[in-house]
Amino acid sequence: MALSSMTGFARTDGIAGAYAWGWEIKSVNGKSLELRLRVPPGWDAVEVAARGATKAIVRGNVFASLTVKREGAAPVVRVNESVLNAVLATMAKIGGRIAAEPPRLDGILGIKGVIEVAEQDEDPEERAAAEKAIVAGFEAAISGLAAMRRHEGHALGGILGQRLDEIEKLAARADAEPGRRPEAIKARLAEQIALLLDKPGRFDPDRLHQEALLLASKADIREELDRIAAHVGQARKLLREGGAVGRRLDFLSQEFNREVNTLCSKSYDVELTTIGLELKTVVEQFREELDRIRSDEAVQTTGLRAVIRVR
Repeated sequence: MALSSMTGFARTDGIAGAYAWGWEIKSVNGKSLELRLRVPPGWDAVEVAARGATKAIVRGNVFASLTVKREGAAPVVRVNESVLNAVLATMAKIGGRIAAEPPRLDGILGIKGVIEVAEQDEDPEERAAAEKAIVAGFEAAISGLAAMRRHEGHALGGILGQRLDEIEKLAARADAEPGRRPEAIKARLAEQIALLLDKPGRFDPDRLHQEALLLASKADIREELDRIAAHVGQARKLLREGGAVGRRLDFLSQEFNREVNTLCSKSYDVELTTIGLELKTVVEQFREELDRIRSDEAVQTTGLRAVIRVR
């Protein structure tokens, strides 16, 4: 099962009868699924139907916005009889008081409220067909969003694999580093004692050998290297299997970091310390990539926290 990112974008649009509609959906990181819908007033039925159309997305903060325009419907012009009667009555009442030209038709119709221009009444069947098409468009947009997240997840999985390769190579370099061998530690110890006493022959070579072995034991990174190798193998297995692996990979990245820190603290060699610092950099890059990973495997439905309409 493939990995999937939690970031993505999708858009769908179409025309149903006199209605032109469009969906824009984007998602960002989130611990669970939170869907936020923005729909025009009067399209609540679309929102209700869209709630059950998110099965392809199980995690992330998802923002969906709908636009609807009614096109091609001829406007309806109506005369507001009550307003017109009131205007005519007022004109007749004051007509005898002042000397003025009789009112013209265009002047009367130009009075605010006399003429009303409204949209043609909606056809219930056409409206229902438009709602059905809009819901289908939302489902298509969600599918497109999920496909984009899977595509990005595939790319991120490749990047994580590269980071694991780098960790493995750096661990191999650390394992082969001559400076971690007991003989090298013994030579450095002898040099330091010679500089301190300025008389190399006055100390016991057997005691020097024992001290070198003790230091070599304390500086031994074999256990850390073995754990790093085991973690690399487990991480690769999780990437192959897919599923809900984000948290387990994050745990492994913490274990990587712990082992690398221990390796650096044990290092008595400049080159080995350099390798340890390079390992810390790669491990940090590995952890950064994990923030964008999630699984397509369905989680518990309780992961859907809320559906919020924003007007």
